[in-house]
Amino acid sequence: MSLLRNLLLAGLLLAPATAAAQSADPPTTERHGRAQSAGLRALYHCTGRFTADLSAERLEADIFGNVTARDRFTPQDVVIRDDLKRVEIRHAPDMPPRIAVWRPLLGCVLLPVGTLEADGFPVPRLPAGLTAPDLDAQPWPQGDARATAKLPRAQAARLDAVVSRAFRPEGYAGVSWGVIVLKGGKIVAEQYDRGYDMHTPQRTNSAAKSMAATLVGIAAGEGLVDVKAPAPFPEWRTPGDPRGAITVQNLLHMGSGLYTEAGGSPQQELYRSGAPAAERSLLNLMDSRPGARFVYAGSDTILALRSVRVAMNDDARFLAYPFQKLFWRIGMTRTTPETDWKGDFLMSGQLWSTARDFARFGLLYQQDGMWKGERVLPEGWARYVATPAPAQPTRADGRGYGAQFWLFGPRHGLPEGTYAAAGARGQYVVVVPGADVVIVRRGFDTTAAPFDIAGFSRDVLGAVAPSEARR
Repeated sequence: MSLLRNLLLAGLLLAPATAAAQSADPPTTERHGRAQSAGLRALYHCTGRFTADLSAERLEADIFGNVTARDRFTPQDVVIRDDLKRVEIRHAPDMPPRIAVWRPLLGCVLLPVGTLEADGFPVPRLPAGLTAPDLDAQPWPQGDARATAKLPRAQAARLDAVVSRAFRPEGYAGVSWGVIVLKGGKIVAEQYDRGYDMHTPQRTNSAAKSMAATLVGIAAGEGLVDVKAPAPFPEWRTPGDPRGAITVQNLLHMGSGLYTEAGGSPQQELYRSGAPAAERSLLNLMDSRPGARFVYAGSDTILALRSVRVAMNDDARFLAYPFQKLFWRIGMTRTTPETDWKGDFLMSGQLWSTARDFARFGLLYQQDGMWKGERVLPEGWARYVATPAPAQPTRADGRGYGAQFWLFGPRHGLPEGTYAAAGARGQYVVVVPGADVVIVRRGFDTTAAPFDIAGFSRDVLGAVAPSEARR
């Protein structure tokens, strides 16, 4: 009895604090936040070193130079195992380190918090023998040969001045490392900084969402998925389960209705904690009716792509799908999509790519899904992703949202129908269909000083397509 009484008393004493904490919806604890920070750092150092060949000093300067005390780690905390192609970050004396493991073509995978040993951990890998083609010597846009075209002298001078301003903080704000402008399918301006070049990949952040949507579009064209049908997840098929009404289109529109704290939970558990998408995103609760409310949530993107995996029912084929059906098909041989440790692509932001591969991606949409005379995307898909979703974001800058693409227009001083892949810290692929222009900008912006992509795009159009810029 005394034990039971003590337990009950302990429960009563703890109950008010617990209830108060739950009602206040507390932020991530310092301990868990530290583990998450170690996970993110492990991923960046792993892919940065083994895929992008970036030094630890370069990553520290570009990514970790302005972080909170909780997110700081000493050089002794960071253990890079070149022999094993993995990175370990020590974060707590009573816990094993956070571990990220590199794989050919798929980059790095973050193992879950508490993983004791990476050796033998069954991380997803591509089928043996699958290697990236060497297309560099082929003509642009498949390769890098004969990629540029000269503008008339006056136009070129105006454009060069605009692009140069993009690398000065007083120009459009932000910190740029790469800019490319395409006109008529050719590169008419290209500039780099901070040690990057046309073949250096960096993390795309949410610009990857547009690539995920593109893969869903390809799968829809092949009859694998119907975007207007309920998502094909058996976990949602129990009679009466409200999640059974969620369509793939709802997911593409960021309107699933699943509970999420936008860029917080569950996204940070996926990116930083090593939580599998099949558990943390798929087994989520409803928060609103599907299609009724816009919430910018990476989980929707991940689940839209998971619908392809479920419909395909062939994991080896699914892992190879982005390379064979999209990236290598259009010359994006230096783009690396990463997965969780259970084989789902985290293509809501965990993908690395170069500025030139961004340009190729934008050109695919500029050409309405055609590439070298062949249709890569189903007819009408480019128009579909650029059509406003039923529920729209409320943003100070007035951007709209389609299907994993952001929408711009006259309210931004840009032509109607302008749309963009966009990611945190200033990753942009802007497509201006009527002007036959694609604008790529890559950067390391801060929240306090984001790059003015609308202003930059206006000035680019004013230089290379003044008639379109005045529309």
